[in-house]
Amino acid sequence: MTDLQKNVQATIDELVESGVERGLQVAVYRHGELIVDAVAGVADPETGREVTSGTVFYNFSIGKGATATVLHVLAERGLLTYDTPIAELWPEFAAHGKGQVTVRQALNHTAGVPGIPVDSTIEDVCDWDKMCAAIADQEPWWEPGTQTGYHAYSFGYLIGEVVRRATGKPISQVLREDVAGPLGVADELYFGVPVAEHGRLAVLEDEPVAVEWAADMPTDLPMFKAGPMALFPSAALGNRTDVLAADIPAGGKTSARAIARMYAALLGEVDGVRLVSPERLREISAVSFTGVDQVFGNAATWGLGYAIGRPGSDAETTPSVFGVPGAGGSAAYADRANGIAVAVTKNRLTGDFAVPVRISELIG
Repeated sequence: MTDLQKNVQATIDELVESGVERGLQVAVYRHGELIVDAVAGVADPETGREVTSGTVFYNFSIGKGATATVLHVLAERGLLTYDTPIAELWPEFAAHGKGQVTVRQALNHTAGVPGIPVDSTIEDVCDWDKMCAAIADQEPWWEPGTQTGYHAYSFGYLIGEVVRRATGKPISQVLREDVAGPLGVADELYFGVPVAEHGRLAVLEDEPVAVEWAADMPTDLPMFKAGPMALFPSAALGNRTDVLAADIPAGGKTSARAIARMYAALLGEVDGVRLVSPERLREISAVSFTGVDQVFGNAATWGLGYAIGRPGSDAETTPSVFGVPGAGGSAAYADRANGIAVAVTKNRLTGDFAVPVRISELIG
C-alpha cells in the first residue's frame, strides 16, 4: 500500500467517522495505473450496505465529462467536427436564429440556450424527445458564441442529441460501446441505469441546513429563469427511480474509479485503450472560452466540455487541469502536467467542494 493510498484512506475514514460525510470513494490514476482506490462509509444508511469500489453514485454534473468524452471519441473517428453547425445534424435546432450554433459552442456553454422551460417537471426531463424539442424551440439568451452561461440541463440534451443524430444510437449506448465498454467499466459508468441495477446505487442524502438555501435570494436571478427549483439537485431528485433510469447526460451515475479511468484514458493509454490522440487531447483541454457566467455570475473558463482548473484553484493557477465538478461536492478531473486523473464521489450532498479540494491537496 502506497503512502498516498494510506493518506487518502485515513482522510475519508475521518470524514465519515466525524459525521461530516456518509459514504465516499476516491480513485486516482497516474500514467494509466490505478494508484489510489479508497472507500469509506455506507452507501445506504437504512440497510447499512457499505460503499465498495464498484458502488455507483449519482453525482450530477461530473457526468458532463463523460458526455463530452463521448462526443470527442466520435470527432476522433471523423463523424463530426467541433465547428459543425448543430442544425446540420439536427435541423429543428435552427429555429429562432440558431442555425449557425456549432458543436464547439455547445461544448463551451456559449450556445445561448442555458435554460429549459420553467414549467418543466421531473417527468419532463426524463422524456428525451420532449426535452430536445423544447430546447430546439428556445430563443437564445445571447448571440451564440459571444457569452457563456452554464447549460445545466440543456448541455446533456444538446450533446446527446448531436451524438444520436451522428450515430443513430442513444448517447447511453455510445457511452457503453465506445467508452465504458472498452475500458471495462460498463457496469459502473452510466447515464441511465437499468432499474434492475438500482440496488447497487448509493442512496443520496442532503446535508442538514438550518434554512432553505434559496429563501433569501432575489427571485429574478437568471439561475431561476434557467429551470424550475424542483429540478435543482437534491437527494429527493437523485433517488427517484425514473431519474436514475433516464438518460439525462447533463449528469451521470458512476463510481469514482470508472470516471477516473475514463479521464486517464484521455491522458494516455489504460490497459491498451486510449480514447483520443495527443493532438486532440491538447485541443479539448485548452481554453476555449472565458467570461462571466450569465446564469450564476461567476468567472468561467471552459475547454471543450470541461472546466479548466483544479478544485480549490483556478484556470490561471492550474491551466493543465480539466474536468467537471458536480453539485453536492463531487468532482472528476485530469491533469496533463503530471498524468494524474482523480475522482471523488459521495452520497451526502454538500454545498461546497471541500472534499475534492482536500484530496487534491494530498495528491499535490
